[in-house]
Parts: sequence; structure tokens; C-alpha cells
Amino acid sequence: MANKKKKKRHIILKTILLIITLGLFVYAYGTYIEPKQLMIKENKIVSNKITDNFDGFKIVGISDIHYGKYYTIKDLNNLVTTINSLNPDIVVFTGDLIDKTTKMTTSKADKIASELNKISASSGKYIINGENDIKFDEWENIITNGGFINLNNNYDTIYQNSYDSILIAGLSTSADKEAIINKNQKTMNYINSFEKGGPIFNILLIHEPDYIDELEDNKFDLILSGHSHNSQINVPFIRDLLSRKGAVKYNHGHYKIDTSDLYVSSGIGTTNFNFRIFNTPSIDVYRLIQGKKSK
Repeated sequence: MANKKKKKRHIILKTILLIITLGLFVYAYGTYIEPKQLMIKENKIVSNKITDNFDGFKIVGISDIHYGKYYTIKDLNNLVTTINSLNPDIVVFTGDLIDKTTKMTTSKADKIASELNKISASSGKYIINGENDIKFDEWENIITNGGFINLNNNYDTIYQNSYDSILIAGLSTSADKEAIINKNQKTMNYINSFEKGGPIFNILLIHEPDYIDELEDNKFDLILSGHSHNSQINVPFIRDLLSRKGAVKYNHGHYKIDTSDLYVSSGIGTTNFNFRIFNTPSIDVYRLIQGKKSK
């Protein structure tokens, strides 16, 4: 009888030790290993609108670096090196460059801008802000000195071989339905000004993906967003519990909204807690492919 009790206690002790060991492993991996990894996600954007001039055009997307509390200048340097190795035509950044907890200084701002300026893209670099970025007066100087074009509530046209063009527009962060509609009007007026001709393909950058449903006139072929971090913990039930306002309906991956393709990035950094599990930070690559060539 005594031996049976002793054996039972031994089994219980081993089980407890196993649970503690697994818990420590998950904590260490989710805190110190996975957040420092970086994967490349390739996406083919196939459309009959794409002409020979833009066939193979490469868009490299990044989002939610959250520089500061957990993300360092060394991390940013590694990110820049990886982006440049992809030889992008354009680089797009869908918000939250800086984390809300960051104690910004002139020195930090200069270092961030210097690293961003090293990113090379043959046809331009574009950025919008996130809800963390608007807390910092330095944000605008950082992105300007970093060589990025501010697309907050604005648009630009990208020409290829002096013929066809694509339009790229952006919306600044906002949780207000009326503001989203009003901010988009300038771009819509430009798109609607063409009876024939004009940009062959329309791209929108928006930080919080759920607010895409508030656009009354959506004429975008490709919509790129961030904000969700895929909840940082990519386990279905937990992910839903940790979803962020503005990224509940569209939390991660690809969605088809009428004729638009929406992609929600899982982001680069972490915020609130430095932990990622089954959710490796990613750079998203979108390659435009001519429809008739994809068959």
C-alpha cells in the first residue's frame, strides 16, 4: 500500500515538473525566440488589369514595428537588410512605427530615420500612421528623413516605363466612421475624374482593417493593412480574445471583399506584452501578375 502511494506521488510530481518545464519552454520561446524571427510571406496578386509594364511588379509590405520597448535599433537594421535583399519596386508601411511606451528623444528619432533611409525601393517608399504613431510629434520628421512618402489621407501615382500607372492611396488611423468617409473622398474624386484612362490598378493602405467596411465607395483592387498582429498568439480561441478594436472582423490573412483583395499583416513587432506564439513576425511580399499570363 505504501509503495502504491509512493508511486502515485512520484507520478504526480513528474507530471507537475513536466507541466512546469513545458510552460517555461513556451514562455522562453514566445518571448525570446519567435519575436526575433522573421519570415517572408509571398502573395501573388493576379489581375486582368495588370499590363505588361507592371507584370512582376514587387510590393514589399511591413507593419507594426512598434520601435521602443521591445524592438531595438539592431532589430531595425536586420529588417532593413532583409527588405533590401528582396529588391522591392515599392515598400509600403501600414502604421505603428513607434510603440506608445517609447520615450522618444532626438537621438532615437535620428537613428530610426537613418535606418529607414537605408531601405532601397526603385519606385518609392510609402507610409501611413497607426494609433501609436499619432502620440509622437517626431513621427513626421522621422518618416521624411527616412525617405518615405506620407500617404495619410493622400495618394500618389506610380508610372512604369512612362506609360501605365497604378494609384496608391492611404488613410490615417481613425476609429471614426465619418472621418474615414471624409478622408477617402479626395482619392475617390481623383479616381472618378477619369472616364477612360487613369491608373490601371488601385491600392489602399489602411491601418485598422475593419474600417474598410465604412468606405462608401470602394474602388480599390488591393487593400493592405496591419494593426491586428494576428493577436500575437495565433491560437484560435485565444486569438479571438486578444483581438484589437479595428481588427476583429478582419484579423489576419487574406479576405475577398466584393472585388477587392484585403491582406492583413501579422506585423513585425510586439506591443503590450512581448510574446508571440505560432505567429512569426513577417515581411509581406505582393507580386502583381498579369491575369492572362497566370493560366
